Amino acid sequence: MRIIPPFILIYLCVSLSTQAQIVNIESSRIQTDTVGWAGSAGSNLSIEKNTRKIITIGLEAHLQYKTEKDLWLFLGDHNFLKRGNEKFVSNSFLHFRYNRKLNKWLRWEAFTQIQNNSITQIKSRFLVGTGPRVKLLGYEKFRMYVASLIMYEHEVEQTTPSVIHNDVRSSSYVSFTVVPNENFELVSTTFYQPLLNNFSDARIYNQMVLTYKTSEHFAINMRWNYLYDSRPAGVAPKTNYHFLSGFTYSAGSKKRKGRK
Repeated sequence: MRIIPPFILIYLCVSLSTQAQIVNIESSRIQTDTVGWAGSAGSNLSIEKNTRKIITIGLEAHLQYKTEKDLWLFLGDHNFLKRGNEKFVSNSFLHFRYNRKLNKWLRWEAFTQIQNNSITQIKSRFLVGTGPRVKLLGYEKFRMYVASLIMYEHEVEQTTPSVIHNDVRSSSYVSFTVVPNENFELVSTTFYQPLLNNFSDARIYNQMVLTYKTSEHFAINMRWNYLYDSRPAGVAPKTNYHFLSGFTYSAGSKKRKGRK
């Protein structure tokens, strides 16, 4: 009977742990020439039996509504890994964001998010923030954006005794999208989130997403995530990174109104 080495379980935990830390909203925007509703959903499931049964499940959903000047985004994600009777990993988040187009190069964003993550010892985290998003380049095959947002963060660490934080952070990011043809898309986003009163307490997060569209509604994607947190909760590691692949199903309105 084959036994899974401990480092495989550690890899799975680290892979799941980075999912609900910082949401890469750029890779979650559905680029469409239509107004109205659009959305996507994805999942993964792994079951393996050796000395113990190991079950890994991941679920994600995305819904957006777009008008000529407004964009509403709803995101949800849940992951867990169970080994025997022990829930080894559990994390989830819900994210809502509103985007208002002010002119050809300037948008204004506002967002809120709730999340938890057992591996990084976050019992709960609530975020609310706002700020400008600027389009630096807007070519058909290459787009670049920068944003500088301010957010309030209420966090409860999963420690004994519980440690509670009420902080104000910057949440700045730079993102670029490369679209060499209608089937391929590469999105890279880098976030920098320091405390406004202590810049040594900061998070740096990078995500690269490569998507290959296999049909009108299905796509295969590969993701690289890297997170560095200078002051993680409890005894969680400062650095997390992982690579994963999966698929998504998307659908949306067919009414064409020109590109936003």
